[in-house]
Amino acid sequence: MYKKLLTLALAASFALPVLAQEASVKKAVESKLGVSVTSVSKSGYLGLYEVYFDGQIIYTDEKVSAIVAGNLIDTKTMTSVTEERMKKLNAIKFSDLPLNQAIKQVKGNGKRVLATFEDPNCGYCKRLAKDLSKLDNVTIYTFLYPILSEDSIKKSRQIWCAADKAKAWNDWMVDGKAPTGKDDCDTTAIINNQEFGQKLRITGTPTIFFADGDRVPGALPIAKIEQKLNSIK
Repeated sequence: MYKKLLTLALAASFALPVLAQEASVKKAVESKLGVSVTSVSKSGYLGLYEVYFDGQIIYTDEKVSAIVAGNLIDTKTMTSVTEERMKKLNAIKFSDLPLNQAIKQVKGNGKRVLATFEDPNCGYCKRLAKDLSKLDNVTIYTFLYPILSEDSIKKSRQIWCAADKAKAWNDWMVDGKAPTGKDDCDTTAIINNQEFGQKLRITGTPTIFFADGDRVPGALPIAKIEQKLNSIK
């Protein structure tokens, strides 16, 4: 029992200076850049601190005498440390998504799950929609997220107001048949999507979320989507 208490005490004695230094770096970065820093932690490389804010990562020393922006590469593995950290920092709980505000499509047994935030006038979203139409045994939640133009908002409202939302979406995104129905139903879901997306710092479409919480900005090739879906247990 004594040894356990001693170990905990030693761990705490080392942790306090680290926390104090991280707090100091946070305060200095906020002062110099005029931003609100979300987190600060040791990067494990060159004595640099990882500073995360506004959906991005920068690196600095303990005195914030210099700032490094861009990818930090581990030369042993030749992988981007920054990209791996961004995946973790931008991950969400899939259960936190307001799925009732999305267009739901179930194919086959629907066991594999993903969600997308898309603008109906986004070219990359149309390419993604064509790819997703080829998937089987999947449940797809599509959040209408019009951020490109007023026409995007109108089309989103028309699609949401359609009797068959999924058909109206696919008719336009996959087959190029523009929605022609009314847009005067309750479209609060679209407004809520925009607000929710802003909280998640979704600035581009498409943005994909997988069941394990991983976020992927942009349209992934169908082979990588299949690989990711199959890797989630």
